[in-house]
Amino acid sequence: MKPSDLEKAARRGEPSYVWRAGQERRLRLILQAAGKLIEGRVLDNGCGVGEYLARLADASGGAHGLEFDLHRARAAAARAPRATVVCAAGERLPYSSSCFDVILSHEVLEHVFDDRAAAAESVRLLRPGGRLVLFVPNRGYPFETHGIFWRGRYRFGNIPMVNYLPRRWRDSLAPHVRAYRPSDVARLFEGLPVSILDRRLLFGGYDNLIARWPRLGRRLRDLLQGLERTPLRAFGLSHFWVIEKR
Repeated sequence: MKPSDLEKAARRGEPSYVWRAGQERRLRLILQAAGKLIEGRVLDNGCGVGEYLARLADASGGAHGLEFDLHRARAAAARAPRATVVCAAGERLPYSSSCFDVILSHEVLEHVFDDRAAAAESVRLLRPGGRLVLFVPNRGYPFETHGIFWRGRYRFGNIPMVNYLPRRWRDSLAPHVRAYRPSDVARLFEGLPVSILDRRLLFGGYDNLIARWPRLGRRLRDLLQGLERTPLRAFGLSHFWVIEKR
């Protein structure tokens, strides 16, 4: 991978390129959170190459995808031909107010320039009673999954303990991506006309581990996902919030 590609991957994240059990689990959560609203107008805000968008298009009455990267937007349009895909930034969404029933923001806000503005834009687009389904990284997770910037270059992989450093040190190692405490997520929506319907911490699907060591990987996945029902969920991979516009 060229240095320019590495920088792009670090700053914009890597979308889902394949569909496996971890993505299937999250899709079920999305559809459950949306309920019958999924039959209305749906926006995948930060749709990547269109894996989730293609499936939302099959379930919805009208699916739209928004992606900042032009190459990925074109890939999403090809993968989800039933959806309308536009290339734009999350802080300035090219839609009129109150025009969507459901908005998905899947591991996107951590990459945008202004996450507070992007959250407010999503709320602006929701109709009253519409729902934002939000996933963002948890700062309590023991690994920084986006890698770090060290000695002039990005180093990818799961880097332990980075998110437990003081914020100034953590952000100097990972300036390309945010990680959120529950209070950080709540602050994104302060003063906005919303209600929080659900908030949880989720562990991952660990599909790469399962592909290499199927029996061990499945046992670890089941163990960690079982921790979501205990206080140890604080160490989960991602926040999952369902936010309704009043």
